[in-house]
Amino acid sequence: MQKKDSWLLPDGIDEVLPEQAEYLETLRRQLLDSFATWGYQQVIPPFVDFLDSLLTGSGHDLNLQTFKLTDPISGQMLGVRADMTPQVARIDSHNLKHEWPTRLCYAGTTLNAIGDGLEKTRSPMQIGAELYGHTGIESDYEVIRLMLEMLAISGVQNLHLDLGHVGIYRALSEQANLNQQQEAELFDVLQRKARVELEELVNSFAIEAGFKNLFIALPKLNGGRDILDKATSLLSTSNTSVQTALADLQSLADKLQRDFPSLTVSFDLAELRGYHYHTGIVFAAFTPSIGREIARGGRYDNIGQFFGRARAATGFSADLKVLVNLFKASINAETNTIVFAPYAEDQDLLHAIRDLRAQGTTVIQNLPNQLGTPHDLGCTAILEKQDQRWVVKPLA
Repeated sequence: MQKKDSWLLPDGIDEVLPEQAEYLETLRRQLLDSFATWGYQQVIPPFVDFLDSLLTGSGHDLNLQTFKLTDPISGQMLGVRADMTPQVARIDSHNLKHEWPTRLCYAGTTLNAIGDGLEKTRSPMQIGAELYGHTGIESDYEVIRLMLEMLAISGVQNLHLDLGHVGIYRALSEQANLNQQQEAELFDVLQRKARVELEELVNSFAIEAGFKNLFIALPKLNGGRDILDKATSLLSTSNTSVQTALADLQSLADKLQRDFPSLTVSFDLAELRGYHYHTGIVFAAFTPSIGREIARGGRYDNIGQFFGRARAATGFSADLKVLVNLFKASINAETNTIVFAPYAEDQDLLHAIRDLRAQGTTVIQNLPNQLGTPHDLGCTAILEKQDQRWVVKPLA
């Protein structure tokens, strides 16, 4: 059997090298500091957890994405987190137990069993924020605004925001008395945007003709703000849940137009992203430079019920590794000063190096018999002794 090269990594698992790691850590710190100014407190859930805790309220998709293993101590099934949101929900409902709204944020590596079709990595670094304990549209709008601030800090340009509401499809399915199998089949076709197949499937259902027309029309309710007016007219006979969902989307549209007049916003009433997980507003951010969403979120009420305390919840998340590429392109290309210091048993030299580092300047001190020049080490300046003092001079 041929020996596997020891330097190879599994498919979709990547290393972060020094330059990229510096950008990544800089952006991570900036974003978490920004979240803190909004009152979001950082939590650090464990990388490995009991499987049922990781999968609570998440549906089939997250189950497929989760690596599973058996705990040799307890004999129970464990999982490596593929999404940190269920863990953060547990912290809110089981550990903190606040009666008032709780704001939490996080950043950490997750592991996916299957890579995304466009983004091949299976080890994204998830960053996000969650707001628990408030049911109104105001909390949805707060997390959307926070997500937009995160993307602005990351240097995102030409941003496009897509909004939907999974409650519309859910309410229509209930009102049409679809059984579980019909609802699942219809969900699958809508997700694939297969309009011809959709019409054939809906016409095979023994439901009222009015509901058949509504389900066939759903994928067409996709576009700018005028789509909301069209949907309001088309769904005028639907139940209160549908009317409330449309009113929520209208309210968000008003707020976004007022506060972000240059932001491109679209609406998709057949968008069922996270249908088995989300319960209300869903949203995603896109930019032309990346062929898929760069951040996503929505409302997922009652997720804490598994942990003994159901709480209203809304939030968003993104892959920090994706954002860092946008961040690199947006920051000033100015080169940081890196100082080369000679090796010497000189207290004045050591004090000079210490003072520079205390000011935030990078100083690389030479080692005896070291290979490589200051240029090889990326240095842009050098410490030299001049008039009995150590001074920094540009590197020739």
